Parts: sequence; C-alpha cells; structure tokens
Amino acid sequence: MAVRTIGVAVNGVTGRMGYRQHLVRSLLPLRDEGVRLQDGTVLKVEPVLVGRNADKLKEIAERHDLAHWTTDLDAALADPSVEIYFDSQVTSKHVESITKAIDAGKHIYTEKPVSETVEEALQLARLADAKGVKHGVVADKLYLPGIRKLKRLIDGGFFGRILSVRGEFGYWVFEGDWQPAQRPSWNYRTEDGGGIVSDMFCHWSYLLHDLFGRVEAVTAKAVTHVPKRWDEQGVEYAATADDAAYGIFEIENGVIAQINSSWCVRVRRDELVEFQVDGTEGSAVAGLRECFVQPRAVTPKPVWNPDLPVTHPFRDQWQQVPDNEDFDNGFKVQWAEFLRHVYQGTPFPHDFRAGARGVALAAAGLQSSSEGRRVEIADV
Repeated sequence: MAVRTIGVAVNGVTGRMGYRQHLVRSLLPLRDEGVRLQDGTVLKVEPVLVGRNADKLKEIAERHDLAHWTTDLDAALADPSVEIYFDSQVTSKHVESITKAIDAGKHIYTEKPVSETVEEALQLARLADAKGVKHGVVADKLYLPGIRKLKRLIDGGFFGRILSVRGEFGYWVFEGDWQPAQRPSWNYRTEDGGGIVSDMFCHWSYLLHDLFGRVEAVTAKAVTHVPKRWDEQGVEYAATADDAAYGIFEIENGVIAQINSSWCVRVRRDELVEFQVDGTEGSAVAGLRECFVQPRAVTPKPVWNPDLPVTHPFRDQWQQVPDNEDFDNGFKVQWAEFLRHVYQGTPFPHDFRAGARGVALAAAGLQSSSEGRRVEIADV
C-alpha cells in the first residue's frame, strides 16, 4: 500500500469555521485515517496553518502537534510540499489570496461565498482552468444526515411530483453586550462582506439546485433587525449588514421554495434548520440529522375547528426515516471527495462556477429586497 502525504495550506484557521469544522473535524482525522484512492494509494494530509496572528497560530499548532505554521501566505504557497490551498478567511479576502494560490499552481478549495461578485467568481474559474488546477467550494449542507435522507427519498420517488419547499433556519445571536455573540462581528458589517443573504443564500443555492432544480427567480426581503452590536473587544458598533432574510425561490419544474433565514429568531422546532417538502404522494421534514415522512395513503384529514382542542398531536402522525448507513462529519466527507477529485479525477460538481451561482442568487436576493420586486436569475 502506497502512502502519499500532501501539504494543505489552511488560511483562516484561527476563525470558527476554519478551526472547528475544517481543521479539527476534517483535516486532522484525514491526517490520521487517510483517503484511499482507486489504485490503492492512501492520501494523508499535512496541514500548514496560515493566518495573521502568530500567537494564535503557534498555540493551535502546539495543541494539535502540527509542525508548520506561518503568517506569510507567499511563503506557504512557495512551498513545493503544499499542493492544496484552502481559504476560510472573510469573504473580502478570498479573491486576492485565491488568485495568488492559482498563480502558484495550487489546487483550490474554499469556503463560500467564493467571492463578493459573480464576475469575480467566474474569473477565478477561468484562471484556475487556464492554470490546470482543480477548484472546489464547500457545500456542507448537502452532506448533513437529514438532507442525505431527504435526497434518498427524492431519488426513490417518494414525493411523486414535488410541489413546494418550506425552510426555517436560524437562532438568536446575542448582541455581544451582556453575553458574547456566537458569530464573529464581521458578519454584521456590509463593508467586511457580512450579511445573512450573502452567507445563507449561497447555501440555499446549491441545496435547492442539487435537490430540486435550478433557481430561476427570487423575491426577497432583507432586513437589519438589530442595528447595534458589540464586537469581540466589547466595543459597540453599527450593524450595517442584514441579519434576517425572507425569500421565495422559483425553481424549474414549477417547484416553489420559501425559506426564512434569521439570526434574530428564537428556536421552537426540533433542529436549527428544517425543510418541509410537500409532494403529490407524500411529505417530509428534514433537519440537520433527522427526517420524518407522511405518505399520501396515511395522511389524516384535519378539520378546522377553533372551538375544540386538537385530539391527535400532528407530530405523532409522522414516521422517522431510518439512518440505513453511518454518517460521518459532512465537512470531512466533502474534503475526501475533493481530494479524490484532485488525485483520481472523480467528478466534483461544487466548483467555482457552482459557487458563482450562489453569489448570483445572493446578489439577486439583495436586488429584489432593495427594489421591492421579483428578480429573474440568469444561468451562470
């Protein structure tokens, strides 16, 4: 069995996503377990930590027994042992750093949004293709156990003709004054690439596209419910970015999706994100981990009567979808898929052009909100 070790420059590892999901839950396990290719070769990754704060990088490296870290991105990209560049910086930093990595001949994997504009994303795709390097964008929601069970139902024809999708995502993010916020302050500043539309519509783009079809038009309302917040140093700042968005997405084949996205909502549902899919032959509700169904043949006949209490709890009328497989961390699973794409040529649909679709949907959502109208979306 041949073992090949490849360096992965991880830029933005001191951030929440870069550290927890990508380093700790994905790359470190893949360093130990490896990824087996079709020819029997086992790929093992060796993270090289990149960032601006030397003290934080050193502390993370020591905590996880990592030999290599640097505050010099150019030096990391000049290292011939580094074959893949990963970017989880703030969105406004992506294009400059990714362009450098492409010029250095590195394969690119990045958090979404890949860029702030559609043209920038497409330009990165053209540059990467011209250089002959592979490129990918994180699409983690598709790898959630609940969504994978939902995909199994779709592929098996459970729904018949799909009619509509209803999504609820969000939770209360503390303002930062009397309790620390659960999200970084840049998320709430437009000038730093923040905003829930830019963040979450990219997710809804690939999720809707891969499960139900291409999004053809959007009608959205983006708002800033909480105009004042406190940053990581306890300093008050103006929240200039939208913190909630209410969207209607028109999908090819007539499917209508309605998704509420909010960092200003208190959770009274089973999971932080849930999608209800209704079809002619049945319905399903999928969350992060679980999925429940109600087939047409056993659908009850509710009768509206506000004068009497409900005698049959509606939740009890749904059946839980079994796991039928072991679900690994979704970020880790997609990392393994990208590595196989780079080193054995297996398909990987979540490239920069797919990322550009997400940026296009976010841009259309913001345009719809500002102009108060439905916006059609050109295919990219």
